[in-house]
Amino acid sequence: MAKYKKGGNKIGSWAFLIGVILATLFGIITAIGGGIGPGMVYILVVIGIIIGLLNIADEETSPFLLSGTALVIVSALGQNVTSGVPVFDGILNALIMLFVPATIIVALKNVFAFAKN
Repeated sequence: MAKYKKGGNKIGSWAFLIGVILATLFGIITAIGGGIGPGMVYILVVIGIIIGLLNIADEETSPFLLSGTALVIVSALGQNVTSGVPVFDGILNALIMLFVPATIIVALKNVFAFAKN
């Protein structure tokens, strides 16, 4: 796998920042009553794939997988706790849509790196 220098991949960094902001905005829109449409889901999934492909260097793989997995689990379980607060529920759901593809891509890259060695 290619090694990335810190700060060397601006597209991945911007994708991460934009993805988190959009997930928050989409979560708020959902809470207001707009609902998450298929377009919003596709946008978050594509940004998640970009984050997984471009933003995570080899040495960041394990911390990202641990953090990403924890975030997805806590977000999924947190929806039960925050079901009375639609804003939090919508934001957590949108974060899941963003981080599941990113975590899957990084995990696959890690498995392929193991298989190659």
